[in-house]
Amino acid sequence: MSDSRAVVSKGQFLERPTLIPVREHVLEGLSHRGDAQPPLLIIPPPPGQGGMDHPAAAEIAWAAARRGFATLRFNFRGVGASQGAPGGPEDRLEDGEAALRVLEENAQVVTAAVASLGASASTACALIHLHPGTSGLCLISPSDIPLTDLARVRVPLLAIAAEMDGSLPTAALGAAVAEAGGRLELMPEDDASFRRHLSEVGRAVARWLEELGSDSAKR
Repeated sequence: MSDSRAVVSKGQFLERPTLIPVREHVLEGLSHRGDAQPPLLIIPPPPGQGGMDHPAAAEIAWAAARRGFATLRFNFRGVGASQGAPGGPEDRLEDGEAALRVLEENAQVVTAAVASLGASASTACALIHLHPGTSGLCLISPSDIPLTDLARVRVPLLAIAAEMDGSLPTAALGAAVAEAGGRLELMPEDDASFRRHLSEVGRAVARWLEELGSDSAKR
């Protein structure tokens, strides 16, 4: 009888199911191993706006893993196979903090980078406020967040937006990101789904992670 077990070839992208405990609930996640620093936590959009299977979340995880970075993406409580009922901002922050803890434990590091999608920008900003040692913050199509909050970010910041998105005024977003010492990468002639530049979004995040790792090595 032939061996039917799956064999993962070198360089093949294979995320592993990961359980994230948070209070009495367990959240579902997908993680990928990697030795490059820093590992990356991917925060999905809020419930009802997409989960960890959002195309941008999957693309970012793939691009980062190809460069050797460990990743973890997850579903908020009440989304997908995550237990519990969808919660408010405090619940989502608690979920994000639990996922960050699991990522750092699995990668055996004391700090990680954080990327968020859409209206989870406020959750990501609140998370780095609780964990100021975070390696960096990447906001993809940030929305529903005061620009003053972005201007106060004090970790390396990258914002990626689509020219035709309209969730936040591009000029104001760029000014707030610049005030925080970060940069804005604008995908031309594209909308929030990044139909034209989805792969470039992934590559931009992977390049940013490499910059973070290089800057950390110099310190």
